[in-house]
Parts: sequence; structure tokens; C-alpha cells
Amino acid sequence: MSRSVETGPVLSSVTADDVDLAVRLAVGALRDAPADGWAGKAGSLEWDCWETVEHLANDLFYYAVQLGPQSPPLDTHVPIALSRKRPDGPTVFLHADRAAGPAGLLQVLEACGALLVAMTRTTPPQVRAHHAAGVSDPEGFAALGVVETLVHMHDVTEGFGLAWTPPSALCSRALVRLFPGAPGGTDPWLTLLWATGRAELPGHPRLTTWRWDSTPRSQERIGSQPPPG
Repeated sequence: MSRSVETGPVLSSVTADDVDLAVRLAVGALRDAPADGWAGKAGSLEWDCWETVEHLANDLFYYAVQLGPQSPPLDTHVPIALSRKRPDGPTVFLHADRAAGPAGLLQVLEACGALLVAMTRTTPPQVRAHHAAGVSDPEGFAALGVVETLVHMHDVTEGFGLAWTPPSALCSRALVRLFPGAPGGTDPWLTLLWATGRAELPGHPRLTTWRWDSTPRSQERIGSQPPPG
């Protein structure tokens, strides 16, 4: 099944609305997923589709939680215990109840996304919190959530055999915020997949290792790279 998304105007910053849009599109796409495909491998990952969506929900939860304390820690994450169900599975803070089925898993994804949306909207922009790729601000955590959602949806929809093409403007804003050194003048979605080691880009071989930069951007730096497309 093919799914296309209308693009909107390109903005220089990532907002809570971007997180909300990414999660809503993801949940909408996954409602079409075949019920018998959740145990299949998610794209190039070693996780199955259920584990990958569960991991995505945890990412969104994690980013929201980092912004929660009155004085967020800057040297490590908020100390919620991690666990995993199998040695090669993702490490997570929380698990979705398997008995609730895929519909329950999507509710968990929606709920965790809503937490990040709320925290991004209500946290003052000067707040800083820990992330392994650099101490970040609310916009940075929103951008991290957007990229996690778009890219892991690529993994999952590939596993299901579904098409997934998110809005170009949304991809552009995430690229500017987290991958300021990414090539310009290229397709934003393909560039985001390249930047996260999932695709080749004309003139740029597929990355075997990659890293994003979650440190805050100055307004000058945000505007220094015109979004492609």
C-alpha cells in the first residue's frame, strides 16, 4: 500500500507541532500494517517490527522525561532503570502489553509522543538537559523525536512492505537542526536516510557510522543552511 504526504512550508526550527505530526503520520501508517507481520524483521535492523515501535515509543518517552525535572541533569539521563526482554533486543524503559495487541502498542506510541509534544510546548527554551550527542534544549529533543519517528518508521514499513514518505519540509527542519553538515540541494527524505546510515546519496556512499549533533543552535547557524527542496 502506498502512502504519500503533502508537504508544507519549510521553517527553520523544529516545534512540538512537528513531533505531533510525525507521530500522527506514523500511527496512521501502522494502522494499515498486516496483523501477522509484527514479528518480522524491521528493515536492516536486528529487531522485529514490534520491538522497533516499542523502542520508538521509549525514545519519545525518554526525550520527554529528560526535560521534566526542575533542574535536569546535564551529565547523564534521568535514572529510570533499563531492561530488555532478549539479549539482542532493544534496551527500554517500558514495555507495551503484548496482550493488548498492535492497537495497544500504537496507543503506547501515541501516549509517549504526546508526552514529548507537551514537554516541548511547556518547557522554557533556555532549559538544558542531557543527551549523549550533546546537552540539548527543548527544540533539540523535539528534533530528536522527529528523526527517531521518521527513520524508525522507514525500518518498520520496510519490514511490512509498506511505503513511507514523510513531508519534505519536516525532514528539512530535522536535518538543519541535527545534521548541519549534511549535503544541501538533495532530496530531504533521502538525505535524512543517508545521514542515519540507511541509504546512499548521489555522490555520497552509504555511511557505516553516523552521529547527530543535539547541541543548541544559534539563530545564525539555523539560518545558515537553506533547506533543500
